[in-house]
Amino acid sequence: MKAGPLAAEAGTASVGNPTLTPLRLGLQSNAAALALGAMTPLAFAPLYLLPAFLLGFGGLFLLLERTRSVQGAFLLGWLFGIGNFIVGLGWITEAFAVDAETFGALAVPALVALSAGLASFPALSLAAARYVAGSGRGPRLLIAFTICWAAGEWLRGTVLTGFPWNLAGHVWGFADAPLQLAAFIGIHGLGLATILLAALPAFALSARRVLPFGLAACCVALLWAGGAARLAVPPPPELPDVRLRLVQPDVAQSLKWAPSERARILADLLSLSRTPGALGAEPTHLLWPETAVPYLIAEEPAVRAAIAAVVPPRGALVTGGVRRGLDVAGQPSMRNSVLVLDGTARILSAYDKMRLVPFGEYVPFRAWLPGVPKLTDGAVDFSPGTDPAPLPVPGLPAAMTLICYEAIFPGGGGGTARDAGWILTLTNDAWFGRSWGPHQHALAARMRAVELGLPMVRVANGGVSFVTDAYGRVRQQLALGTRGVLDVALPGALPSRTPYASFGDWPLLAVLFTGLAGLAATRRGGEPHGA
Repeated sequence: MKAGPLAAEAGTASVGNPTLTPLRLGLQSNAAALALGAMTPLAFAPLYLLPAFLLGFGGLFLLLERTRSVQGAFLLGWLFGIGNFIVGLGWITEAFAVDAETFGALAVPALVALSAGLASFPALSLAAARYVAGSGRGPRLLIAFTICWAAGEWLRGTVLTGFPWNLAGHVWGFADAPLQLAAFIGIHGLGLATILLAALPAFALSARRVLPFGLAACCVALLWAGGAARLAVPPPPELPDVRLRLVQPDVAQSLKWAPSERARILADLLSLSRTPGALGAEPTHLLWPETAVPYLIAEEPAVRAAIAAVVPPRGALVTGGVRRGLDVAGQPSMRNSVLVLDGTARILSAYDKMRLVPFGEYVPFRAWLPGVPKLTDGAVDFSPGTDPAPLPVPGLPAAMTLICYEAIFPGGGGGTARDAGWILTLTNDAWFGRSWGPHQHALAARMRAVELGLPMVRVANGGVSFVTDAYGRVRQQLALGTRGVLDVALPGALPSRTPYASFGDWPLLAVLFTGLAGLAATRRGGEPHGA
């Protein structure tokens, strides 16, 4: 009779310690995986407690090392993922509290369901690592663990709509230098290196060798030194005669679409836009956040006229707004858009969000989920845009445009970087209050500047609004929960495309595929043996 996963994974350890039954040892391993997963998000923004990452992934590697079955490895990965996502994504419950009467009771079940689903990716990563490692442990398992985890993160950011949140490479967000590797191999490539560095000390302890500790230290030093060398090159000059004003109104989400608040919100945006200039001269361009104007701008001539009154001479105003349209079936739909207006109240150009938030802006599989509401206001689902071309803005280079959720995707989830001179991302993180979410979102967006070698201008309703240079370094910012304006120059783009901008994730995928194929081809058959 074949032993179950819990018994199988614990077999050899129980021989060494007869007081621990296979079932008891299996339960301890599973509890440890859950706890390690819950600890790991402390290493991400805004806390950046790196020891939590080392302990989390180092401990997970040690648990995998003594796990004898693919099924047991899958369970360990799933429990680790459950703990990781419940703690790391706890901020999503804030969105359900905006309309607590309608959605409040769904907050915790939604978090648990989302975490359980996302946990399937680390589960598959560990199961695959245990399988391709075969009976191998030591360096073979270390390589399998690293490659399979990186592959799992890539899949998590790609399958269905994708959700590349709190990737391993994001733990370096507290410093600019180590992030620079993403310009060559992207955030997923940085994550591959990060997982290896986190697992090496655990491997050293298991193998009782000093060399892996030294290797990890050398790799960290090289990562930091390489990034510092890249940052030592003088950045491209700022664009002459361009002064941007970022307007951060900090409107509570519960008030944003209230009919009684619309006039006040618009008046506040206009008032902030008229604030005397802080750069010794008035701004040439005004930038407002995602869905800043609580009207259908294209259908409200009086609103456009009021906006036109604050547009700088020979400049433009760029704002997020909702506009009405038709979906692919010819049915009424709404678009989450970025609109460019001039001083005559004309809409000069527009970009429509291409990656929409499931259950936030639309309900997937609507035909099978009748009556399920989306979190955003209105009964009609949003429809995705279809044109990723850079956004023309008078007096500025064309902008690669990303709206909110789109900015978390490597390389950009909507607009294209080709022929763009900067990245514009408008967002409304007021949905998530003062939680970890806005900080993590801001860092994920900043990675696009590093990857693509383009300056980024991020304008948020409640923060964090900032401007970075083409290396992803924040020049100036408005903190979370701040109402005000930020007057800044626009940094220049790098003179040539970064390797990642040219090749994307293809080199990394080739490495992952080659590594997995090599491990699988040299795998020793049967279930892995014990120590």
